Amino acid sequence: MTTIRLTTAQALVRFLNQQYIELDGQQERFIKGVFTIFGHGNVLGLGQALEEASGELEVYQGRNEQGMAHAAVAFAKQKRRRQICACTSSVGPGAANMITAAATATANQIPVLLLPGDTFASRQPDPVLQQIEQTYDMTISTNDAFRPVSKYWDRISRPEQLMSAMIQAMRVLTDPADTGAVTIALPQDVQAEAYDYPLSFFQRRVHRIERRPASEEALKAAEDLIRERRKPILVCGGGVRYSEAGEALIAFAEAFRIPIVETQAGKSAIPASHPWNVGGIGVTGNEAANKLAREADLIIGVGTRFTDFTTGSKELFGHPDKAVLTINASPFHAGKLDAVSVVADARTALLTLHERLVQVGYKSTYKTEVEAAKKSWTAEWNRLAQIEYDTSNFKPEIEGHLNEALPEYAQVLNSHLTQTQVLGALNDLLDEEAVIVGAAGSLPGDLQRMWKSEKPNTYHMEYGYSCMGYEISGALGVKIAEPEREVYAFCGDGSYMMLHSELVTSLQERQKVNVLLFDNIGFGCINNLQMGHGMGSFGTEFRARNLTTGKLDGELLLIDFAKSAAGYGVATRTVRTKGELAEAIEWAKEQTTSTLLDIKVLPKTMTDGYGAWWNVGVAQMSDQAGIKQASVDREHHLKQARPY
Repeated sequence: MTTIRLTTAQALVRFLNQQYIELDGQQERFIKGVFTIFGHGNVLGLGQALEEASGELEVYQGRNEQGMAHAAVAFAKQKRRRQICACTSSVGPGAANMITAAATATANQIPVLLLPGDTFASRQPDPVLQQIEQTYDMTISTNDAFRPVSKYWDRISRPEQLMSAMIQAMRVLTDPADTGAVTIALPQDVQAEAYDYPLSFFQRRVHRIERRPASEEALKAAEDLIRERRKPILVCGGGVRYSEAGEALIAFAEAFRIPIVETQAGKSAIPASHPWNVGGIGVTGNEAANKLAREADLIIGVGTRFTDFTTGSKELFGHPDKAVLTINASPFHAGKLDAVSVVADARTALLTLHERLVQVGYKSTYKTEVEAAKKSWTAEWNRLAQIEYDTSNFKPEIEGHLNEALPEYAQVLNSHLTQTQVLGALNDLLDEEAVIVGAAGSLPGDLQRMWKSEKPNTYHMEYGYSCMGYEISGALGVKIAEPEREVYAFCGDGSYMMLHSELVTSLQERQKVNVLLFDNIGFGCINNLQMGHGMGSFGTEFRARNLTTGKLDGELLLIDFAKSAAGYGVATRTVRTKGELAEAIEWAKEQTTSTLLDIKVLPKTMTDGYGAWWNVGVAQMSDQAGIKQASVDREHHLKQARPY
């Protein structure tokens, strides 16, 4: 056997350079590059290997380990999981910072390769700097915390273990049914240890993504179920995008007159304007989709995980004789809700099922219901987009919470902008080819309801984990994936303060991202949640501590976010009027560097719910009447909801 002597880290870099992916006969490199933050746990091992012979791997310098890993997750998501990036950190806090991003990847089933440094396999210097010592188990390190948030986890305690570990890692990273974060912990002494690796380990490896066909038995069961139903709906999930099944889904809907509703992950798989697309479903969905969902006698989930937001905590689908049919590459997700399941590639299954239903002449019995629902929602959309703050008699969309405080907010922000008004305007101001990125707060709900995605793969919402701080890092990852497109990160002031350091990396890489920062001086979404369930406003507004009461109910904390970003070298503007917004967007388009628009908006002016319930824990004992009523309401909804 012909061998080559390399360190473990050098062998890893050489191996990563030889990984390719193939789908529908098209091959491309699987590993785009490596995000790095070097410390003593990886700089002389993996760092040395990358400096000496990185091959075709791009090496990116991160600023925060969570941020760079989120950028890698967003890159893979935007690439429809066909190409990924790896991330390396030092041992200890650097590794721990990536755990949140690992969870984000796994929750969303997005492949990312994490390569944290680890303590010494030899244990000679124990405890090494940043090592956690557990008296009951000397093998434990910070990296064991990756186990519950990884789809595959391994620790390389001997150089030869790298070979089997990386082959298993590639298996998981390229698995459409069960991918996510893969963590390979690298003890720092083993990274630098040499071994005679067989050259065969470094041969070009092509990982083929096969479009799994549905079994005849599953197709027959699906066909029989659809034929006996009169008013089905199609739930378009993220699997439609990853399978590139948008056209097949549209053809299916048109042929059999079935309305399509979208999940957060599925949005932008098909045009928003398509006659059979009624928009977002569930807790963050609109009234048209939720109305049809309540009346549907068959829910056909295509590539969806059926999260609690999509199903209204299993209460939304209200037809007394409803049934569920799933098309999913994952047997785990296909089996949810006691569904009749078709375990297959979404596009392949839709095309095959389409042919069978044509042969039997199936049509739904919808007449004008879908058109009427869309027309009603269009009128509501127009109302939302035109809401303006009236100082004399203004009623916010989220009414009865902070009505008396709105004049104070308007004065401190020096703005009368409403959030729905801004989003309505942005629909017209941003180019159709631009990609918008979001993750947390009130914006995901507003965007699922109000954003009109006409071009494919232009709506990038991380809502499987809804991780605050993903937005700006994610925008960087999207921009690296699609450098020719404008990319806009929609984030609240809370998310911005949690994590925005990868703005600096965007400047370093000359990858322009645009941050649309909605500043309402608080965690507005959670303030809605607490006050909507009987609590007062507690710990969610950004107010100074009141020296008289001792509570956080003092003056509002106004932050100049534009000045903050300008300190990094980002081009910035502050927006307080609709005219300033239009001017700032056009100005941002002309910039060649990253931009940030500090948009001051009033709280409680986001969209409200549209008929979907969300099951959240409500105190069963309280002296407050509002909380008592919320607990009663929850028990009522639970009686209407499916228990499993």
